[in-house]
Amino acid sequence: MRLYHACNEEIQNPDVHYGRKNADFGQGFYLSDDLEFSKRWAKERRGMDTVINIYELDTEGLSILVFDRNEDWFDYIYDNRHFKKDAHAEDVIIGPIANDTLYDVLGITTSGILNKEQSFQLLNIGPVYEQIVLKTEKASSQLKWLDAQFLDHKEIEYYKILVKQEETEFQRLFAEAMDRI
Repeated sequence: MRLYHACNEEIQNPDVHYGRKNADFGQGFYLSDDLEFSKRWAKERRGMDTVINIYELDTEGLSILVFDRNEDWFDYIYDNRHFKKDAHAEDVIIGPIANDTLYDVLGITTSGILNKEQSFQLLNIGPVYEQIVLKTEKASSQLKWLDAQFLDHKEIEYYKILVKQEETEFQRLFAEAMDRI
């Protein structure tokens, strides 16, 4: 499985214990199988390179959980965002990325303004991008770094424009959904 990780350095040996515990799928090393999406995710930082790390994951012998955009996915993300104990022990978790309004949607849910079903409807707006998260040392040991692709300022600006267009469309769809709710 060919995978990509955008950041500001080459990461040849990723650490699955680094990063936020309250991310979509909990703590782990997050990747994408979509190079174009990874370039959209890339951020430019003064004095640093912008890098797309390229990997190959050997999935042989790994336990893998695959989520669709459904209630199980929603519950798992909800629990992780609220620092609940990770309910899964798989080596790799694959599933949709929750949109960037997740904090607002889940905040509205916990405040009682929206119920769970309404929140789930809001999280189903927009395109589906998959994330692949290595959760264990075993999975990390089967990830082979292949190369790094360096993005220049012009390329980063191009992807910023694409992201802005997508965000504008998402906000329109989100506002329409809120009106219906």
